[in-house]
Amino acid sequence: MRVLLVEDEPDLGAAIKRVLHQESYVVDWAVDGAIAWEYLESQFTLYRLAIIDWLLPGLSGLEVVKFLRQKNSALPVLMLTAKDSMADKVMGLDAGADDYLVKPFGMPELLARLRALQRRSPEIQPQQLQVGNLILDYGTNTICFINKNQDREVINLTHKEFVLLEYFLRHPHQILSRDQILAQLWELDAEPISNVVAAQIRLLRRKLGASGGGDLIETVYGLGYRFNPVDKCG
Repeated sequence: MRVLLVEDEPDLGAAIKRVLHQESYVVDWAVDGAIAWEYLESQFTLYRLAIIDWLLPGLSGLEVVKFLRQKNSALPVLMLTAKDSMADKVMGLDAGADDYLVKPFGMPELLARLRALQRRSPEIQPQQLQVGNLILDYGTNTICFINKNQDREVINLTHKEFVLLEYFLRHPHQILSRDQILAQLWELDAEPISNVVAAQIRLLRRKLGASGGGDLIETVYGLGYRFNPVDKCG
């Protein structure tokens, strides 16, 4: 899941990004409102959540949220701020924030509020995602492969493998280009090597192949890759 983090305090921003990575989020971190808006307008980026600080250099977090709502965006927004008066909270919520977290806060509370936003958002994130004979478990970062005998084998995935497979499962039978995959798996400020997508898919195929699912991801030469799920066994 891709998250936009807008926070100008270096230590806090780095701490939040680190915790989100541990929870398998892909995080784009902007340090001011103008950069955040550029990220939000990017046609290659699809965010599922946003964490936006109120007080930012230049364009404020409040203005970013207002612009989002003026564009009829339903992106769930958690606003961070040191402003703790009732009037400030009302102002932030009226501007379009979905939730409000006052600094200082603990990371467990931040993660709990993000989970609550996911449950309330139009695209509810389930604990598991099943497509064909693959079951992706968000709680354990693993995949369960169901073979023809109805036996289930748990496959442990790295963070990148998990995010990559989730992207394929959410877009079955669609051709996904290298650039689309890069936009989903790597932060916008990252500089992955040229063959990183092919290498990551090769590793994922190897793990799936050990259980009999190595042919689920098809290479469409010159265009990209396509995930071809099989029907549920039985």
